[in-house]
Amino acid sequence: MSTVSRLNLSRALKGTVRLALLSDTHELHREVDVPDADILIHCGDFTMFSRSIGAVADFNQWLGELPHPHKIVVPGNHELFLEADPKQRSLLTNAIVLINEVTEVEGLRIMGSPVTPLYGGAFGMSSALDRRRLYAGIREDVDILVTHGPPYGILDRAPDVNVHSGCHELHQAVCRIRPKLHVFGHVHGTPGIVRTYSTTFANVAVLGPDGAPAVAPMLMLMSHEARDDAV
Repeated sequence: MSTVSRLNLSRALKGTVRLALLSDTHELHREVDVPDADILIHCGDFTMFSRSIGAVADFNQWLGELPHPHKIVVPGNHELFLEADPKQRSLLTNAIVLINEVTEVEGLRIMGSPVTPLYGGAFGMSSALDRRRLYAGIREDVDILVTHGPPYGILDRAPDVNVHSGCHELHQAVCRIRPKLHVFGHVHGTPGIVRTYSTTFANVAVLGPDGAPAVAPMLMLMSHEARDDAV
């Protein structure tokens, strides 16, 4: 897998899929320049604690204006409206919404979970046992794991904060599943990539610590060949 900085790419090379990755836009989505790709993945927190249904409608309209053939959204801890009533997914007609579910797009198996360890926002699950049980259900043939929050110890510390906010149980699950890509957000100000032999980890939070867009969405190329290929 390679990160691509230039936006004027031709169609993906044969056997590869282009991914546009972002998270934590917090109603500032129209200030973000999203690169063209085959699949757009948003890792959650596109609202400000769901205070404005109008903002949700605008986010959905914005998704519809984008040229990406496939759009996937995993909610974040700010998406209270989706936790309170799952039927509210109907407000997002221009994306596949994943809440602890799997979909297959462009030959890639993509699993999404909004769960974070801290209770208080949407989809908080404070019990480590409950999180372990949830993640135990993730199939080992998942190519891309999309979560709102990070795994423990990987791109999970905000600048000048000496505390890891990632999830131990999620990290253990990723070590078992070994997806090609684990993409997440939640922790602002710590965007970047960490590569291991089996998995590339990417924090794609767009907003910086001051609450303004600070980082461009990430563009990646992914092969949809055999899962045992190194990334």
